[in-house]
Amino acid sequence: MSVNAVTDVRAELGEGPRWDAATGTLLWVDIEGRMLHRWDGSRVETLRFDERIGCAAPTDDGDVVVGLASRVALASSGETLARFPHGADVRANDGACDPEGRLWVGTMHLQQLPGAAALYRLDGGTLAPKLEGLTISNGLGWSADGTRMWFVDTPTQRIVEYGYDGELGEQRTFAAIEKADGSPDGLAVDDQDGVWVGLWGGSCVRRYAPDGDLDRVIALPAANVTACCFGGPDRRTLFITTAAPDGRLYAVDVDVAGPAAQPFRRTAPSDAEPTSAR
Repeated sequence: MSVNAVTDVRAELGEGPRWDAATGTLLWVDIEGRMLHRWDGSRVETLRFDERIGCAAPTDDGDVVVGLASRVALASSGETLARFPHGADVRANDGACDPEGRLWVGTMHLQQLPGAAALYRLDGGTLAPKLEGLTISNGLGWSADGTRMWFVDTPTQRIVEYGYDGELGEQRTFAAIEKADGSPDGLAVDDQDGVWVGLWGGSCVRRYAPDGDLDRVIALPAANVTACCFGGPDRRTLFITTAAPDGRLYAVDVDVAGPAAQPFRRTAPSDAEPTSAR
């Protein structure tokens, strides 16, 4: 497999790539650079914020929802949708929308204080905590049928699988990663329910088969690999973000497709409106 850098942009902390199927563009963030990038295949547009940006996702009405350090907002107007119930020493980290279009977004302490982080779901104008006592809430993704969710709290060195029906159900360790191999960061789930995860300090992306067995490794010329997503016209391009000292965005064609980003829906069901998984 040929892994290639696709732009000249270098991020301090590249994260959260998301393929916007409606526009055929790729979104990703530079957390420490406080920037949201959009790449259309030839050029990059950048939007700067006045605080760290942990994640971004397209919306169903053509906007972008962003998880900023202190709040969830719309990128175009800056409208605040909800504020995090944490202080200035905690910020938003990775996030994604579930099959119903609800935003799930995690946090981390700036000094990586154990137990200070949480994973939230945006319900109306409230960020409802769904997992607490975390350290670095990171990658998350859902199975093709919407009945399972995979999640990473990076220092645990595990990918955890949950039953999912809009709420988190029974959990199990899906895959454990030796610390010497790197630490699990952002992840993506392909159409066959294979889980692809970037390894911080591991210079690679790993794919774990649906049963949790290691299936393949894609090596990268960057030590700190942060996240990945599927995109391109046939959704068989794996886009990969990295952090300094490299910080480039990479792409590699793979032999399995994966979904585009699920758009955020402001009218998505909340706790008051239970829904079944797709």
